[in-house]
Amino acid sequence: MYRPSTLQAAWQQVKANKGAAGIDRQSIEGFAANELVYLSELGKDLEQGKYRPQAVRRVEIPKAGGKTRPLGIPTVKDRIVQTAVKRVIEPIFEKEFLPMSYGFRPGKGCKDALREVDGYLKEGYTHVVDADLKGYFDSIPHDLLTKRIEEHISDGRLLDLLASWLQQDIVKGLESWKPTAGTPQGAVISPLLANLYLHPLDVKMSKLGYRMVRYADDFVILCQTASQAQAALEEVKVWVEENGLTLHPDKTHMGDCCVEGQGFEFLGYRFEAGRRWVRKKSLQGFKDKVREKTKRTRGDSMHSIIADLTPMIRGWFGYFQNAYKSTFQRLDGFIRRRLRSILRKQEKRPGMGCCHDDHRRWPNAFFANMGLFTCGHSPPTSEPIPMRKPLTGEPCAGKSSDSEPKKYVEKSTR
Repeated sequence: MYRPSTLQAAWQQVKANKGAAGIDRQSIEGFAANELVYLSELGKDLEQGKYRPQAVRRVEIPKAGGKTRPLGIPTVKDRIVQTAVKRVIEPIFEKEFLPMSYGFRPGKGCKDALREVDGYLKEGYTHVVDADLKGYFDSIPHDLLTKRIEEHISDGRLLDLLASWLQQDIVKGLESWKPTAGTPQGAVISPLLANLYLHPLDVKMSKLGYRMVRYADDFVILCQTASQAQAALEEVKVWVEENGLTLHPDKTHMGDCCVEGQGFEFLGYRFEAGRRWVRKKSLQGFKDKVREKTKRTRGDSMHSIIADLTPMIRGWFGYFQNAYKSTFQRLDGFIRRRLRSILRKQEKRPGMGCCHDDHRRWPNAFFANMGLFTCGHSPPTSEPIPMRKPLTGEPCAGKSSDSEPKKYVEKSTR
């Protein structure tokens, strides 16, 4: 891990990810200005066992609904060392991890997890346990996590490094404390350790025959009957309690997602009554970003505003393109109203851009000709999710022969 080539590759990865400065206030640009010297010093410290991580700077970042969540920001040097270590130990853990785990893994992502969920629903696994671990990243017991690390790694230096990151001081303003549990959110190594800690849960549910899809600490278990779902939830409760974690009582539930009002949310989507919707929080968060970029007092030209908006809209649609289509039509209308309101303001006319005169003066084609990306008339950017062939001869946990599972048929969007 202290080889120059390994540290250089780690530095390039940290540099590409950008990010804020840590407790030492050294920025990416500051490190880059003298990178060869810094990397050489870092390599010598690691080789001679002199490297010591600095404290993690904690900030609060905004969430939807006006709430915030904590984020730890290690120093640039610590991020480089963590990335180098991750490059060394990740292949060891990847040999053990199961396919049902999708979060922060090479070659896997949110869309892959959503395809898996969609496939199971179409096979008839519509009774879903939607589980939420309360404060997972802040509550992982250090002793149990260390035991799981030691089951795969025996190198003393690596173990000491990992232990030092778990015990890094956290600084927030004038406060400072040493954590007794959890992995620091925002640290490069945290997602890998979080996946390692939940790996035994993956193994347990897989051996019992359950269809579970997990993305980091967010997971759903898809079953064919309500009794199977209840049994799966009980298994999860037992494992969670034995491993020092807690299920969120208000966010963990089960239901038949074919029934209206019993849907579940996963990775920004809501699955309910045969349709995929954009989760309300995800939609609200996107609208808030649009509002930020389309304030009536913004003094830029319409061409500049649309050029600023379009990449954000295109990226958002690229992820949510499989949601129910009426969502996009309403969203396009919302964005154009915001833009018409700006045009009225620039002409020193009061109003919110909702009247028929505004529509006639600045029709939809006016904004399209300026390059505004519209979600409602944009074709999907990837192939539609295919239907799975029914599985035969495969064990299912608690399979019941007295009831035929319902099929999840996605309703037409026309």
